[in-house]
Amino acid sequence: MINREWHLLGRPVGWPKPEDFALVETEVPQPGEGQVLVRNEYLSVDPYMRGRMALSESYVEPYELDRPMQGGAVGRIVASRAEGFAEGDYVLHFFGWREYATFDAKTAVKVDPHAAPLSTYLGVLGMPGLTAYAGLTRVAEFKAGDVVFVSGAAGAVGSEVGQIAKLKGAARVIGSAGSDEKVKLLVEEYGFDAAFNYKNGRVRDQLKEAAPDGIDVYFDNVGGDHLEAAIAAMNLHGRIVVCGMISQYNATEPTPAPRNLSQIIAKRFRMEGMLVGDHYDLQPKFVEEVSAWVRAGELKYHETTTEGIESAVDAFLGMLRGENVGKMLIKLPE
Repeated sequence: MINREWHLLGRPVGWPKPEDFALVETEVPQPGEGQVLVRNEYLSVDPYMRGRMALSESYVEPYELDRPMQGGAVGRIVASRAEGFAEGDYVLHFFGWREYATFDAKTAVKVDPHAAPLSTYLGVLGMPGLTAYAGLTRVAEFKAGDVVFVSGAAGAVGSEVGQIAKLKGAARVIGSAGSDEKVKLLVEEYGFDAAFNYKNGRVRDQLKEAAPDGIDVYFDNVGGDHLEAAIAAMNLHGRIVVCGMISQYNATEPTPAPRNLSQIIAKRFRMEGMLVGDHYDLQPKFVEEVSAWVRAGELKYHETTTEGIESAVDAFLGMLRGENVGKMLIKLPE
């Protein structure tokens, strides 16, 4: 059988280009002892992948050139030589960006396609969901009555942060997004108290209007002018969770730090970066609580799905441009 997989050909400078990638045909590798062969059905597209394309020091190894790229995926086992894993089982794993993947079964997690749609294990009930849950409840130490501001609020993480905050008793939740349509979605479907299009004016001015009494928690997915605006609006002893800074991922020159960072002294706010890998001990509690909200219709989610392995790079570039609503996914034909 023929497998198709995406390789990184060169390290992008600035915005990645289609010619930085190649779709390569290989033979499907058969599983060895303790391994499984999986036919992927959904591939995850995430902002952190941009960082792995560079050689800069980070929390995860960079992608190797001329080698298969990696990413979250969910698929069906078509051959197994691992105890406890059988043909027909569905698993969540980290060998995406390819049609077939062969890997050690100990790195896979079984998922139930009858308990929830397969795609949700990469989104609302997957890594982005746990990021939102852990970032808000543990890192931000959210408490009922807080005023919460979320940037990139229409994305897979941000939309869940805002809804969880509302469900847990936030006094007010404000979100920013990059289009009027997304702003409408945040307010009318996700239940945010206020939202604004950051392209329609200065973020600082729009945030001040949406949160006249200041904010207690800022969940940062964007960085740049959003972080500076949040610091300006921060109340005494507020908390900032730095989850991502997508506004800077493709910068070719050093970007200025927030010009008002010195306010951390007077306001005594706390700013902390987060990686979801530090919080997998919360997974059982997260799945139990969030899946109940999803089943009850209290927590809503959107997915933007492209079709076929050929669409992976376009989906990735579209996500960087903010074209997705909710989780960005690639669906492979069965």
